[in-house]
Amino acid sequence: MSNKIYLLEDDESICELVKCTLDMHSISCDTFTTIREFYAAIEREVPDVVLLDVMLADGNGFEVLQRVKTRYPAVGVIMLSALGKETDKVKGLNAGADDYIAKPFGVLELVARVNAALRRTRRSDILRAGSLELDPENMSVVFRGEELTLSNKEYQLLRYFLLNEGRVLSRESILTDVWGYDYGETRTLDNYVGRLRKLGLNIETVFGVGYKFLAD
Repeated sequence: MSNKIYLLEDDESICELVKCTLDMHSISCDTFTTIREFYAAIEREVPDVVLLDVMLADGNGFEVLQRVKTRYPAVGVIMLSALGKETDKVKGLNAGADDYIAKPFGVLELVARVNAALRRTRRSDILRAGSLELDPENMSVVFRGEELTLSNKEYQLLRYFLLNEGRVLSRESILTDVWGYDYGETRTLDNYVGRLRKLGLNIETVFGVGYKFLAD
């Protein structure tokens, strides 16, 4: 499984250094110099780990940290900062960061810490789509920063939709794969879809066929 790292850093020379270093170790890294670009990217695709500068030209890294951890709690965040005092590190860790690296940093140390963060994010094989995160290990679901309370069948249906995000699914195939049968009344499925929609999930009706789930 490929890894995806996002770096939000307004110093282009540091962006280039980090990207080249991670590329050499077969770790994919996308770099962003503005918060706006970063937010747009994370809404399209959620990374495994975010490397985050504290002092940014267009905002505060701690505010970005809070937003990332609220909406995507499974994403690992490593703070990169010229503020290297113990009190600064404690502040970052208490704010929700998984790690804190003071500048200037050694590239080998950076790679080691990124790999450690990646190992932590792999532990439960989190499934993600937009701001939806599903943890198969404990059957928990987080959507837009809030944990959802679902029945077992609601969880199984949502997991099926997430695994097939963007695909048109027939009612018959959903019943077969989630309920375990390929006949009978489809009203049960429609009722379950209605419950998931009430939670804000985007499940489109494809008339005459079935449903399509889209990440927000």
